[in-house]
Amino acid sequence: MTATMTDTPPPAAPKAEGAAARRTGRSLGQILMLVAGALLLVAAVRMITGSNQLDSAGQVSAALGLAVPIGLAGLAGLWSERAGVVNIGLEGMMILGTFGAGWIGWQTNPWLGLLMGIAFGVLGGLVHAVATITFGVDHIVSGVAVNLLALGATQYLAKLFFAEGKAAEAGGNPKQSPPVDSLPDVTIPGLSDGLASIEKHHWFLVSDLAGIIGGLVTNLSVITILAVLLFVGTWWLLWRTPFGLRLRSCGENPIAAESLGVNVYTYKYAAVAVSGGLAGLGGAFLALVTSHTYLEGQTGGRGYIGLAAMIFGNWRPGGLAMGAGLFGYSDALQLRNGGVTVHALLLLLVVLLALLAGWKLYKKALWQGVISAAMAGLVLVWYLLTDEVPSDFVGATPYVVTLLVLSLSAQRLRMPKADGMRYRKGQGK
Repeated sequence: MTATMTDTPPPAAPKAEGAAARRTGRSLGQILMLVAGALLLVAAVRMITGSNQLDSAGQVSAALGLAVPIGLAGLAGLWSERAGVVNIGLEGMMILGTFGAGWIGWQTNPWLGLLMGIAFGVLGGLVHAVATITFGVDHIVSGVAVNLLALGATQYLAKLFFAEGKAAEAGGNPKQSPPVDSLPDVTIPGLSDGLASIEKHHWFLVSDLAGIIGGLVTNLSVITILAVLLFVGTWWLLWRTPFGLRLRSCGENPIAAESLGVNVYTYKYAAVAVSGGLAGLGGAFLALVTSHTYLEGQTGGRGYIGLAAMIFGNWRPGGLAMGAGLFGYSDALQLRNGGVTVHALLLLLVVLLALLAGWKLYKKALWQGVISAAMAGLVLVWYLLTDEVPSDFVGATPYVVTLLVLSLSAQRLRMPKADGMRYRKGQGK
């Protein structure tokens, strides 16, 4: 992303994004080998350390629940930025989604609350779109303004609607709504119980796979299933349809897109509106699934972490999903015996740093290899001299992971070329 606003550059010779992806991407076989290697490594660390919570069904289920709002926020950012509009206002749109879901959900039913959470998010997206697309306001300034407006508006409305009357009698107060009924959960009968039985034996790799799969098929919220479908649908729509090609062209070179007959304003507005709706859906998840009520401040910066996950994923749904899963997993550690589990992860980090050091030395990157090896040694000493990681550090784990991931992945990132740049209708004529 870029924090500065400049005029859109003149048309340049188009490059085949698909060809570039093929040159830098990995084949399906390579991806499967990496996944298999990661599973073997995690299973070995679990056996050595005895930390069975490392990949248990409960840990995976908690990680998935925490990853969904982050993933939806990141997907919202992907839609907006693929069309060339930086969306720092995701946090505010999520806040609007939590309020809309909590406000309407307790008065009617959670399904209408879910729709209202999406609608409130779309409203925040349209405010951002009008400011940035129509009036040419700096995208960062507009996004920060949306965050501040959303926070102030929801605080005022919560005091107005939840502090007295029927809402107060039902359990509401100026900082939260009355409780909302639960949305249904989905569990695959038989499969979940069988996987739980296999996991309890703590067999090498087999129990690890059972725990991971069990966490993915047990007590799934309908919003979680919807989020998975939205990720798949986004990939198909943006990378496999003419609509997606036109939308992405607005983020790469809107002048060239306009010269080919694309209504750039329409596509940008559509993308930012969808972005707001997805962020609102992430907020609705927090209000309807995580806490069953609207709570002031319950987004907890997930909009910003979603942006970090989007950047980690290189503005693509697959990488974004992995980033959201990583952040969700690190956040779940503090909920399930976090100190011991994070201590076990230190050994995993030692192995990864050692592998990185060997790779850098093989590539003749001497200093990077030496630094990675030194860090591996320091983390190993930390692991050997302690039995548990302090709780304060466990609570900071999601944010530490965010910084580490962004710093390590910065060299391979490629954002849309016209992301955050000012565009004026008629420049391509």
